[in-house]
Amino acid sequence: MYSKQEASRLRQEFWTAFGQYMLPIPSADGERVNWINYKTGEKHIAFRMDADNKKASIAIELSHKDEGIRQLYFEQFHVFRNLLHQTANEEWIWEPQGTTSDGRSVSRIFQQLDGVSVFKKEDWPSLIAFFKSGLQTLDAFWSQIKYSFEALR
Repeated sequence: MYSKQEASRLRQEFWTAFGQYMLPIPSADGERVNWINYKTGEKHIAFRMDADNKKASIAIELSHKDEGIRQLYFEQFHVFRNLLHQTANEEWIWEPQGTTSDGRSVSRIFQQLDGVSVFKKEDWPSLIAFFKSGLQTLDAFWSQIKYSFEALR
């Protein structure tokens, strides 16, 4: 068990190491990108990464407060479901209605890696590989479909 300060320090150390690892890697469009705070350009569409003491996840998170609009965004992504799975070479999990840790309603499309801990440095290579692959998949996928969301603004 870690104190809050130790847990915070280890999380910060991991995300700093991951950010430095990803720094030289260009986006699918060949541009420099801040992988940790990836900007989709759409207000209610974000790529989220999370890691705790049991698992890690990477997701497309749809966070519009209006459930109907959020569902419309989710359905638009669903149109491109096969493209995402082809880009990723694997199936992703589709969650039309979920809740964040702070109680907000969201829709998510995600992948999860079980049995890893951000607090164990020996798990960091697995976590880094998981997040790198996931972010590059989402970036390549997003670069192909992002224009279809302009009409939903």
